[in-house]
Amino acid sequence: MNPPVIDAQGIGLAYRLDRNRTGTFKEFAINMFRGQVEHDTLWALRDIGFQVAQGEIFGVVGPNGAGKSTLMKIIARVLPPTEGRVVVRGNVAAMISLGAGFNPELTARENIVLYGALLGRDIKLMRERVEPIIEWAELQDFVDVPTRSFSSGMVARLAFSVATDTQADVLVVDEILSVGDYSFKKKSSERMEKLIADGSSVVLVSHSLPLVRKMCDRVMWLDKGDVKMLGDPEEVVAAYEAAADARS
Repeated sequence: MNPPVIDAQGIGLAYRLDRNRTGTFKEFAINMFRGQVEHDTLWALRDIGFQVAQGEIFGVVGPNGAGKSTLMKIIARVLPPTEGRVVVRGNVAAMISLGAGFNPELTARENIVLYGALLGRDIKLMRERVEPIIEWAELQDFVDVPTRSFSSGMVARLAFSVATDTQADVLVVDEILSVGDYSFKKKSSERMEKLIADGSSVVLVSHSLPLVRKMCDRVMWLDKGDVKMLGDPEEVVAAYEAAADARS
C-alpha cells in the first residue's frame, strides 16, 4: 500500500495579537525593552489530523473563519504550523489567492518565470514554457505588458495557467474554478479533470456544496479551527447544512 501523499498530525497554528497600541516603532521598542508588550494568542487551527491518499479528492468545508485558508497555506508550505507536523510527498501546485506572488511592475513574461520559481520549478524550464502558458491563458497580446495594467481576471487566468502547466502530485485548490468567463471556466475545469485523471491528489476548499458532493471522495468539516466531522461527502455535507440551518 502506497503511503499517503499528505499526512497531517496534530496541526495547530496560532496568531499572536498584540494588546499594546503604539503609534511608532520607537514606542513599541521601548515597551518591549521594559517588558510591557502584552499579547493574546489566537488559535486559527488546533489538533487537526487527516491523510490524503494518492489520487484522492479531499474536500474541506466550513463557514468563514473556520481555518480553511490557513490549512491550505500550511499544506502548500506557505505557513509553517505552530505545532504538529504535515508531510507532503511530491510537488504541490497551490491555487490559493491566484496571482498573489506576482510583481505588478514586472511583465507577464517575467512574472511567469518568477511565479514558477516560487512554485519550486526550474527557471530555465519556466523560460521555455512562457509562450505555451501565455497562449493557454489567452493573453498573447499582453506577454510584455506590466501586470499592473491587467484586470484581476487576467491575473487569475495567468496564475492558473502557470500553476497547472505541469503535472503536480498535489493540487491545493481554493475556489478557483470560477476564473474567467464561461468558456474559460469550462477550459479550466477540463484541465483540472485531466490533472486529476492523471493521478494528482486534490485538496479542495469550496463553499459550493453541490460541487463538493459531486467531486470529493471524502470531506472534512472545519469550524472555529476544529474538525467537526470527517468522512463520506454526503453525510458530512448534510450535517454541515443542518448545522448552518440551525444557526440561521
